[in-house]
Amino acid sequence: MSEGYYVPELPAQAVPTILHRSTGAQASRSKVPEVTAAFWVAKVLTTGMGEDLSDFLAKAMDPVVAVGIGFVGFAAAVALQFVTRRYLRWVYWLAVAMVAVFGTMAADVMHVGLGVPYTASTAFYLVALIVIFAVWYRVERTLSIHSIRSVRREFFYWATVLATFALGTAAGDLTAVTLHLGYLASGIMFAVVIALPAIGYRWLGLNAVFAFWAAYIVTRPLGASFADWAAVPHSRGGLDLGYAPVSIAMVIAIVVVVGYLSITRRDVPDRR
Repeated sequence: MSEGYYVPELPAQAVPTILHRSTGAQASRSKVPEVTAAFWVAKVLTTGMGEDLSDFLAKAMDPVVAVGIGFVGFAAAVALQFVTRRYLRWVYWLAVAMVAVFGTMAADVMHVGLGVPYTASTAFYLVALIVIFAVWYRVERTLSIHSIRSVRREFFYWATVLATFALGTAAGDLTAVTLHLGYLASGIMFAVVIALPAIGYRWLGLNAVFAFWAAYIVTRPLGASFADWAAVPHSRGGLDLGYAPVSIAMVIAIVVVVGYLSITRRDVPDRR
């Protein structure tokens, strides 16, 4: 396996673990974590939290104010990530969490605020993501997340992350609402879909970087579908636990996972 690629495995939960064995010198310059099972758990949790917290804020206050708060939180968290000189897990996961909240709002604004159908918004964000990938690769000649060692590459990385959240939100709503699958069925479907990149890489020769980003995109509708299923009323096919309680529970779970990573240092190659 050449430098800058990932080695995916398939855990029991059907979430692909796509590992990258970078050298200590490379990782010390990179500002993103090693991709392990805990990475995928934290990522799915942030997507679910972002979905329900976004919906809670939009219902608890004027939606315009909610979007404004989401944008400020997103901008501040990402700016903090940019000014750090190395990977700091709490800063990184705070940025991911705020991207989850604002990315959800960006997708919802197109449908709720502008009346754009989920089919159109899904297509729009898919095209936007493809354009970002194309420009990123043309400029940097790599899409490996462990090559994030410059401001320009970091910009491409976070633009991609934001686009994946918006695309995943629109796609999840498309399957649950427009296609009438419901949140639980959508969540189960995406749980199966997210295993395909790992299977494709291990047995079918799928490119490792492509496998990573394919799985990364699917984490958004996966987490959001189950979060919505837990939060929405029974009339909408949910458990009616409420947006606020589910959001709080997921924030606690994220803190636990990131705390685990802080103790074990499994997200960095040099664990001394």
